[in-house]
Amino acid sequence: MGRVGVSFDYRKGVSFRCTRCAVCCGDTEIRKRHILLLAKDAETISKAVLKPVESFATEVKVCKPYVYEMRKTGQKGKCFFLKGENCSIYGLRPLVCRFYPFELTATKEGRPRFLCAEECPGLGRGKMLERVYFEKLFERAYDELLTKKID
Repeated sequence: MGRVGVSFDYRKGVSFRCTRCAVCCGDTEIRKRHILLLAKDAETISKAVLKPVESFATEVKVCKPYVYEMRKTGQKGKCFFLKGENCSIYGLRPLVCRFYPFELTATKEGRPRFLCAEECPGLGRGKMLERVYFEKLFERAYDELLTKKID
């Protein structure tokens, strides 16, 4: 167990290194992306780019604790902030983007677990990820989600 005192499941024996291919930044032939944002994500981005949230995101009501979904450009369903193959808000990217290619979900019993997005070309590259990597991701989620009051 990590700092937050909750155990979780994760895929052992996985290696990952981001190839900066931008596959995660838009729709593919087999998957439609939903780049979800917490209210905090949207507010931070809005202040940094000096644009209202509505100019780059739409409100969603069925994905709590996420409250927005990033708009896409006509450029093959790519993220609003993707310029070529580079994220123009990389330092401010939403929590779901920071987690990719991993997604924090729950088992039927409610136990937290990390799934992998198998289409990511960075999986199988780089160093083998140890439990501490997933503990840090889980702690980030805990800090961003679980410590906030969620309606």
